[in-house]
Amino acid sequence: MDDRTYAADAEPGTDATVAGWVHEVRDLGGIAFLILRDKSGKIQVKFEKDEMDDDLVDTGLSVHRESVVRVEGTVEEEERAPTGVEVVPDSLEVVAEADPELPLDPSGKVDADLSTRLDNRTLDLRKEEVKAIFQIRAEMLRAVREQFRDLGCTEINTPKIVATGTEGGTELFPVTYFGREAFMNQSPQLFKQLMVGSGLERVFEVGPIFRAEEHNTPRHLNEATSIDFESAFYDHTDAMDACEAVVRAAYEGVAENCAEELETLGLEDFSVPEADFPRLSYQEAIERVNATGKLDEQLVWGDDLSTEAEHALGEDVGRHYFVTDWPSEVKPFYIKDHDDDPELSTGFDLMHPSLELVSGGQREHRYEHLIEGFEQQGLEPEAFEYYTKMFRYGMPPHAGWGLGAERLVMTMLGLENIREAVIFPRDRQRLSP
Repeated sequence: MDDRTYAADAEPGTDATVAGWVHEVRDLGGIAFLILRDKSGKIQVKFEKDEMDDDLVDTGLSVHRESVVRVEGTVEEEERAPTGVEVVPDSLEVVAEADPELPLDPSGKVDADLSTRLDNRTLDLRKEEVKAIFQIRAEMLRAVREQFRDLGCTEINTPKIVATGTEGGTELFPVTYFGREAFMNQSPQLFKQLMVGSGLERVFEVGPIFRAEEHNTPRHLNEATSIDFESAFYDHTDAMDACEAVVRAAYEGVAENCAEELETLGLEDFSVPEADFPRLSYQEAIERVNATGKLDEQLVWGDDLSTEAEHALGEDVGRHYFVTDWPSEVKPFYIKDHDDDPELSTGFDLMHPSLELVSGGQREHRYEHLIEGFEQQGLEPEAFEYYTKMFRYGMPPHAGWGLGAERLVMTMLGLENIREAVIFPRDRQRLSP
């Protein structure tokens, strides 16, 4: 069936079949136009009423917007047409008629709120601006995968149904698994660590994660896409180097291959972040936040960085930056402490000026220390034996991180709500479509 010519490829002087959606119909009296839209763009179909079959003209002018049509005809040059060419039809078939009352306007002339857009996502993605976001997201993921391969990584896929959570029993979605309780995985963390102890050594994964957090903010989801990295014989500084390389590669791919989409979104000034992201210690970070004077209360050692603190520090730094050397007590059990200071972890976060993108660090690879970490956080090591026992069989030093794909797209494009960066978001209120 797809013997058609895309709108952008129609050449004057040729016979062509174009197919797509009716974007709009303009009746100017003796002449009328149907604007047809497909994935490549729009093309004008011209009806000269006195020179064409009445049935053909009637069909073309009575079809509802967003109906799917198939047009056969001759492509002619027309400077006044939106793309410089138009089709003079010999036939027009209405393949699928659309209801006259649409829940939203794909032309974008009438705005719709985000909830209505998400309820009707298929229609929403017919808008050029919305489609551009997901074309950019696809390019971002392609560029990320290519950079991982340049780093010598093997792509893996880990289970999303697990017996225990990555960090214990909190914030987990339980599921019934053949009469047993199981959970949707919060992170591939434990599995990717096991892989660095295998013959693969350096791995990455792009896949879904699930967090049963009862939040309702413009930057949180309950199902998200995590871009994960882990490497044997890496420390936390090596991992930060890899993290920066991947983030910059994502921007470079979009800058090089998405010029049209960026223009559609009004982002002609899009640029790749400068290299050498600043690395602030946690202590330096809280001192800089306090010095801004923008918080009601001063931060003290051990405090997490609140949203207000992140905004204050981000505005002060003005670019992507790392926060390193977090207090051991606020990082998970698998994060290794500094050898010369057990109160200080090798954990780090990568921050965009507006929010956190990445959490990572060097991992604890020594079996006894790992077991101690479980116990200190009130977790039962026995529940994680599939994981811990492998550390008795020669686990190398290793480090890695997890990057939120939607957050990367959100910050890259300046989106106001993270739900705009995922086709079918899942949050506290939304389970369909």
